[in-house]
Amino acid sequence: MSNHLCPQCGAPNAFDAKECAYCGEPLPVEAVPAAPVYQRPVNQQPPVYSNPPVYPQQNVINNNIISPAYNGIDPAWPIKSKVAAGLLAIFLGGLGIHKFYLGKIGMGILYLCFCWTYVPAIIGLIEGIVYLASNDHNFQVKNHVRLK
Repeated sequence: MSNHLCPQCGAPNAFDAKECAYCGEPLPVEAVPAAPVYQRPVNQQPPVYSNPPVYPQQNVINNNIISPAYNGIDPAWPIKSKVAAGLLAIFLGGLGIHKFYLGKIGMGILYLCFCWTYVPAIIGLIEGIVYLASNDHNFQVKNHVRLK
């Protein structure tokens, strides 16, 4: 049922009803305004898209909005060289020079404090090999740097 009310008894009726279902009174036909129909001019063709528009979603990393085109790499990260970091780790890893180069000052100081034990040198050698063997994207995301 709907709000199509009988003028005689006030009973609700269906919109397509011709007379009241309760009292039999003929119902007035109410004109329902038709929705305007847009017709394209004859000479105008619809737009053709070879590729539909793509709207990128926004990712948030460290309260910065990152476009998916960057694949999780913040454009504000410093530019560093993966080869330089790897070679510094292999040759001067015992002093933590590669950590200072990558901007990890606290880890660099920790390596420097324990350089006399040769443990940072062994870890630096392993880290240098890992830096050189890792792919560019993983290196950038792990160390928060961009490559040259």
